[in-house]
This record gives sequence, structure tokens and C-alpha cells, in this order.
Amino acid sequence: MAATETIPLRILFDQDETAWLEVMSQLAAEGRFAEMDHSNLSEYLADMSKRDRREVSSRLVILLAHLLKWEYQPELRSRTWQATILEQRRELRKLLESGTLYNHAVSTLVEAYADARGQAAVETGLPRGTFPVESNWELERLLADEEES
Repeated sequence: MAATETIPLRILFDQDETAWLEVMSQLAAEGRFAEMDHSNLSEYLADMSKRDRREVSSRLVILLAHLLKWEYQPELRSRTWQATILEQRRELRKLLESGTLYNHAVSTLVEAYADARGQAAVETGLPRGTFPVESNWELERLLADEEES
């Protein structure tokens, strides 16, 4: 832990975030809380939370857009679309093991569907009105691997 002896934590945070994380982890494990970089730690944790929420929202939009394409352009179905659907479901299931992120997914599903509807319209060239205004997918159904996808 020579880094803390030579470089103050607030400076280490700016120079080498990974090294800073390792030092912070070690300090926490050793119960040396008074030595921790509290202001940067607080900001870092808040940013991680925002990042995780953005990732859930983004994956929902991608999944929903691909499901819309799958449903409304069956003649263009591809293994790539199928793989994307499976990947988004798999990654969302992992992320949503967190109760907080699960609740976030539930609360943003309507917004994610609206975004996905626009995305699907752009990607397919179909008018936005082709796709239902309201989603008929509940979160649990979205996460389930289904035969048609």
C-alpha cells in the first residue's frame, strides 16, 4: 500500500482510479475508515448507481426494439436479432438480481418501451404508428426465454 504513503488519495483518484479503488478496498477491509477518501468515494458510488440504472434502461430499450422488429418483420428475422434478444435477456437477468435495479426496470419500463418503439421505427423503416402505443410485455415475460425468439 505504498501508494497512500506517497500520493494522497484525492490525487490518486484523479491519476489512477483502479489503484485508488484497490487502496480504498484495502482500507475498508482493514476498518481504517477515517483514512478513506470520503468525498471521492461518495461521488464514485453515486456514479456507479447511475451507470447501473442507465445500463438497465439501455438494455431494456435494445431488447424491446428487437422484439418489436421480430414481431413486425417476421420475414426479416435473423440469427443476429435472435442472439441480441437472448443476450439482452441474459444480461438483464443478471443485473436485475439486485432488487433496486429490478424496481428501476419496473418503474422505467413504459419509458423504455416508448424509446424502443421509436428505435424500431427507425431501424425497420416502418411508421412509428405500426407499433402499439402501449407495450404488451410485462417485465417477467421480457426476461423469459421464449421459443419464438
